[in-house]
Amino acid sequence: MVGVYPRGVRRAGYSGSVNSSDAGRYAPSPSGDLHLGNLRTALLAWLFARTTNRRFLLRVEDLDRVRARAEESQLRDLEAVGVTWDGPAVRQSERGGLHEAALETLIRDGRTFECFCTRRDIAEATSAAHGAISLYPGTCRNLSAAEREERRRERPAALRFRSGGGTERFTDAVAGDYVGPVDDVVLRRNDGAIAYNLAVVVDDADQGVDQVVRGDDLLASTPTQIRLARTLGHAPPSYAHVPLVLGPEGKRLAKRDGAVTLSDLAAAGWGAEEVRDTLLQSLGLPGGGLENALAAFDPERLSREPWVFRGTLGRGTSG
Repeated sequence: MVGVYPRGVRRAGYSGSVNSSDAGRYAPSPSGDLHLGNLRTALLAWLFARTTNRRFLLRVEDLDRVRARAEESQLRDLEAVGVTWDGPAVRQSERGGLHEAALETLIRDGRTFECFCTRRDIAEATSAAHGAISLYPGTCRNLSAAEREERRRERPAALRFRSGGGTERFTDAVAGDYVGPVDDVVLRRNDGAIAYNLAVVVDDADQGVDQVVRGDDLLASTPTQIRLARTLGHAPPSYAHVPLVLGPEGKRLAKRDGAVTLSDLAAAGWGAEEVRDTLLQSLGLPGGGLENALAAFDPERLSREPWVFRGTLGRGTSG
């Protein structure tokens, strides 16, 4: 079981020094400006890491959609709300050699298979199975060599993880004990690009990340990532999946909800420090700087409920 430090036991607060062998991280995708939900998760990741005297790393996960100048904007916004990191930020796209080496290991060990399914194929098969969780239906898992050769003439293959199925159990610092199914996720897309699930596991292991704090929308993907890490010979990190920020209609916060980024809020007269303090107060923490919040931060007291942003600062409510 993947665990966290024992309940009721809290390591000493951040002393200005870190254990160089342990690290937490924040890993944004540069597809646009960070919104309040992203910034709130970044603050929590920083607090979790510093509370446990870990290094805090910044990794730009730029394998998929990348918007021009989004990376610079995101790093600037993180610094504006007080989030600092150890060492330079790294880009996932520059770590391709590590990803390919891990993939070759999985291929050599028989832990991959070619998949020729389209998204529509999978959606239709999953719908027909009436499954509550959308898992790969296994269409290409056991194709014969002749069948694979025939399908290669129609479309290039993606490579999927031959996971073995079943479930993985772990203890999340926020969600508690969790058991979830393991999926045969894509490792390399049919355009040759390395997929997120492989890259994130490889990068966390390589960077010494043993604590992952991220939004609870990623909780269901964690059992597969744990299985993949173990298959590659890595100890999985501990996890804390934190509640999201929702818009006034109870849906995940988005641009449709008005001023939700630092630049939007600045145009409405709100400074970065005011935004930071509002986010900290939504977590039950004092404002006035991250050091104040750090002194008061206790992971066990973190609310399991999302924070609802009502459209202007000072009017968000929990629940």
